Order: sequence, then C-alpha cells, then structure tokens
Amino acid sequence: MKIRTLEYFVREAASSIRRNGLMSIASVSTVALSLLILGLFLVMVLNLNHMASTLETQVQITVYMEDGLSDLEMREIGTRITRLQGVTQVMFVDKEEAMTRFKERLGEQQGLLTALGETNPLPNAFEVKVDRPEYVKPVAQAIGELKGIETAKYGQEVIEQLFSLTKMIRIFGLILIVFLALAALFIISNTIRITVFARRREIGIMKYIGATDWFIRLPFMIEGMILGFGGALFAVLILSQTYRSLTEKVYESLAFLPLIPQDPFLTHISIVLLIVGTAIGALGSTISLRRFMNV
Repeated sequence: MKIRTLEYFVREAASSIRRNGLMSIASVSTVALSLLILGLFLVMVLNLNHMASTLETQVQITVYMEDGLSDLEMREIGTRITRLQGVTQVMFVDKEEAMTRFKERLGEQQGLLTALGETNPLPNAFEVKVDRPEYVKPVAQAIGELKGIETAKYGQEVIEQLFSLTKMIRIFGLILIVFLALAALFIISNTIRITVFARRREIGIMKYIGATDWFIRLPFMIEGMILGFGGALFAVLILSQTYRSLTEKVYESLAFLPLIPQDPFLTHISIVLLIVGTAIGALGSTISLRRFMNV
C-alpha cells in the first residue's frame, strides 16, 4: 500500500471522527467504560486465581505416628515419606513442640490443660508439603498405608471445597471476560454502524464508480481502531491508578493478602486492553460494514 493512500485513509477516518464529534466522544466513553469493567473483572479474576493458587501451595499433610516408635523407626518413616512422588518438604514435630504450639493456640485458655498435669497426650508427627495440589490426596493415602502411621490428615473437606472453589473461579472468570469482550464488540460495531448508515449514500456512489470494497472499508476500520484504542487508553489510565491505590491500601491494612505486584502486572494488563480495544474496533467496523457492502 502506498504511503499517500494510507494517509488518505487516516485523513478520512479523522475527518469522520471530527464530523461526528459528539457521537465519537460517546463512542470512546462507552468503549472506555466497557473495557474498564472488563479490565476490573480481569484484574479481580487474576488476583483471585493468584490467591487460590497461593492457598493451594500452602496446603500441608499432618502425619500422626503411633506411640512407642523408636527414633530409628521414626527416621525410617520420614525417609519413606520423602521418597514419595510430589513431596517437597518433610518436617518432624515432636510431642513437646506440638504441645508448645497447642498452648500458644489456646492463648489465655491454657488453664484448660492443668488437668493433664505432666502428661502429654499429643503424638509425634510429620508435616509434609507437596509441590502440586493434586498430589495432596494420593500422598496422604500412601502415607496412611505405611507401618507405624496412625493417621494422615490434610483437612479433606476444607481442601476439597477449596479446590472446587478455585476451579469455579477460573471457569466463571473466563466466561465473564469473554462475555464482557463480546459486549464491547457489540457497542463498537453499533457505533460504527450509525456512522456507516449516515454515509450509506456516499458508499453507494463510491461502489457505483468502481471503488473496491477494501478502499471503502479501510477508513471505517481505521476509525473503529482509533475509537477502540482511545477508549482502551482511558480505561487503562483509570484501571492503573485504581489498582495502585487499592494495593497500597491493602498492603497497609491487610498485608497478608497475596495480591499480584503492580509491576509488571499492570504493564501486561495495559497492553492486553489496548490490543483488545483496537482489535474490537477493527472487527466491529468490519461487522457493521458487511450489510452495506452487500447491498
């Protein structure tokens, strides 16, 4: 394509945007709002997914051993657990340490343990971590079958509910993102359709004198891309500032929440939204023109 021809298409697109100033402002505003909502839900879903993944990696199996085992037998059990597939860490917790942790957990209610006297009913145990969430259940079952193990627990009901929740978050988030992207596409295509309808006589004359379909389409496609990019740019600016403010407040009051760090997360989200906005603008223009080009 010649540079002069490209300049002509850009001038035509810019001229159309100026002629329809109020409509263009309304289009950019609507696209910005749609993509802002899309971006907010995308950020929310990604952060929820990040939190869920963090919680999954923190799941551990607590292995309680039978009483009366010798130190050698307990070391052998620890070695066997370490060799299981997926196991990344095995930490021994003796009865004294377990009691100390239990007292710390009780806090001011430690008086409840006075009836025990010097007796320590808690068993020796291992704390086991795995590298992938799906290994938790099979590893716990394999450990439970070892000789000298009383039980291996990982909070089965809670963990299974957690895994179900994270799966639902990922599926629901994907569906929601696709739905919002389609909504933005619908808005842009209808905005361009109004412009095309206003110039339908001009399009008919251009076709009558022999102008090719691409020669007619390109100015409208460029116009849609400009509108989509402009709306995405506004959405990116608002979203970035909102996320920066939110993360700063969360880090001040709820530092334990594992939010995704601002950089390079915001850069990636911004690039995605700008590409999506521009692509939706071009696609929306193509959809709007199809009806009129076939007349």
